[in-house]
Amino acid sequence: MTRQGTIPPHDKHDDAPAAKPRRQPFSFSRVLKTLGPGLITGASDDDPSGIGTYSQAGAQLGYGIGWTMLLTFPLMSAIQEISARVGRVTGHGIAGNVCRHYPGWLLAVVVTLLSMANTINIAADLSAMADATKLLIGGPAILYVVLFGVTSVAAQIFMNYRRYVTILKWLTLSLFAYVAALAFAKVSWMEALAGVLLPRISWSADYFTTIVAILGTTISPYLFFWQASQEAEEQRVDATKHPLIERHYGAQHEFSRIRADTITGMAFSNLIALSIIVTAAASLHATGKTDIQTSAQAAEALRPIAGPFAEVIFALGIVGTGLLAIPVLAGATAYAVGEGRRWRVGLTRRPKEAIAFYSVLALSGGIGIALNFTPIDPIAALYWSAVVNGVLAVPVMVLLMFMARRRDVMDRFVVRGWLYWLGWLSTGAMALSVIAMGIGFLL
Repeated sequence: MTRQGTIPPHDKHDDAPAAKPRRQPFSFSRVLKTLGPGLITGASDDDPSGIGTYSQAGAQLGYGIGWTMLLTFPLMSAIQEISARVGRVTGHGIAGNVCRHYPGWLLAVVVTLLSMANTINIAADLSAMADATKLLIGGPAILYVVLFGVTSVAAQIFMNYRRYVTILKWLTLSLFAYVAALAFAKVSWMEALAGVLLPRISWSADYFTTIVAILGTTISPYLFFWQASQEAEEQRVDATKHPLIERHYGAQHEFSRIRADTITGMAFSNLIALSIIVTAAASLHATGKTDIQTSAQAAEALRPIAGPFAEVIFALGIVGTGLLAIPVLAGATAYAVGEGRRWRVGLTRRPKEAIAFYSVLALSGGIGIALNFTPIDPIAALYWSAVVNGVLAVPVMVLLMFMARRRDVMDRFVVRGWLYWLGWLSTGAMALSVIAMGIGFLL
């Protein structure tokens, strides 16, 4: 027994070198846990309507359109990282910050257009999923519309948030179906590589319309709102985290995590999109099949060219990506409306704790289902959804870039340097695409 004030006997183990931590074996599930909003955002970008766009691009223009994926990768990565930073720094999504720092009419216009575009997109995605399921097993397409729509909405409302996010992450694996489909296509890899690295521009209205469609599909406003809100949500879930404007420490670690998560998600998204383009170019364009309007048509067209197994893979991918994208579309709408009205929002809350938030989510999904019972042409609806998204993206991106530089919003964490200028480059590219689309309407 030692007396008070004396030094205890020296432990013979104190000077022993610390044991090295055991190196854990590689685990895909462990890697998946380290990724979050960026991965889900990137994967949901390749929704059934996006698959239809990429299939159509590859079928119409062949390998030569592959360079667009190389162009959009840094642009979408930058704007999504800025969105995520706004959410993590402030603890609010984009709409939550707009309602606190900008006029109410601006918020109303942005949220209204976003809600319209997202709901129409949900309807188009459900239609594509139903067509793909009918292609595989037969039956009435409208039944599948209701089944997929109700399942997606109910899962968001009633399932535990952590479990639900884990399911969304695992659903991203369905996108590898399009990488697998490459194995069944007779790809000219030299031509495909040249199409990625050497842009071949055709000065025609159809070519530039396709460029606009690709940009509008890959850089969409709902993705900005979703990732920002999810960063805020992840912070609310973790009791050890606070908005960075309240507690500054750990900011660089958080920004590094956001960058790694976002780049992984966007790279994954573009890899899948490029796989779809190359598959369509090899299987459809090379054989003269250039009139592909939907992702389901692309799956069906692969049967005589690449074999029935490729068709099955392609169709299953459509269903998987739809189950991933619909919650993001409905969730982005609910977050935008709820944050703008300063309601209690968040998928971590129980339904009775955020009734208004979940009501908007259910309403968005319900209208999406209902639109499939109307005589509205889903292809026309999808087209106008892309138009609204493309037009809406520009003011939202401009607003986001100004917001990211405001000290009353971001405090000491205003966005600077190359990320800031790359964000403006992305905004400029989107603005040019909208201008080109407008000129196309006039001609």
